[in-house]
Amino acid sequence: MTTKAPTFTQPLQSVVALEGSAATFEAHISGSPVPEVSWYRDGQVLSAATLPGVQISFSDGRAKLVISTVTAANSGRYTVQATNGSGQATSTAELLVTAETAPPNFARRLQSMTTRQGSQVRLDVKVTGIPTPVVKFYRDGAEIQSSLDFQILQEGDLYSLIIAEAYPEDSGTYSVNATNSVGRATSTAELLVQGEDEVVPAKKTKTIVSTAQISQTTRQARVEKVPFQSFLFFFNFYFLL
Repeated sequence: MTTKAPTFTQPLQSVVALEGSAATFEAHISGSPVPEVSWYRDGQVLSAATLPGVQISFSDGRAKLVISTVTAANSGRYTVQATNGSGQATSTAELLVTAETAPPNFARRLQSMTTRQGSQVRLDVKVTGIPTPVVKFYRDGAEIQSSLDFQILQEGDLYSLIIAEAYPEDSGTYSVNATNSVGRATSTAELLVQGEDEVVPAKKTKTIVSTAQISQTTRQARVEKVPFQSFLFFFNFYFLL
């Protein structure tokens, strides 16, 4: 059996939570054999005994910690540690509990784009808000779940949808919904994926006749007129005699 030390495919992200609301930390971890996961706050081990009301779970590589009702005392640095026989890895993020609120706001909105079949596509948005908004991606109204084909990442207030290899059927209207307890915001853009056999239409052009062509045409016209002019000359000469 191949062994692999734990690694974070998605590390913890800092959370700003409204006092009295829920706060969630989540990380994605890989490793073989499956790592054992532990949580800490400011270096102290976390459990249901040390933090009443906390929910800790680890399933399918997702480590999650949920505090159902936060208070100012819950603010601090939270660390998740993954350990197996091949090694150890940690990820740390901050929890800030505040009484202030702010609805979701897009500091960077989705941008429409056109790309070729087989290209990687990355759709980015930056979202702020207090408490930290829940951000979801949609295509033509259907929610996109993170998978091998569609990867959803978060780095602070930057949220990204990555399509590993885009095909024409991935074309459509993409949107991002950001929601928290005091509001909601949406950003929408279009993605067009062109197939390999699609040809970009050529620009319309005007036909240009060169001066050399004009001269040649004029010369041909003059040559064609010579027989008729010669006939008139001989006709007039004959009758003058």
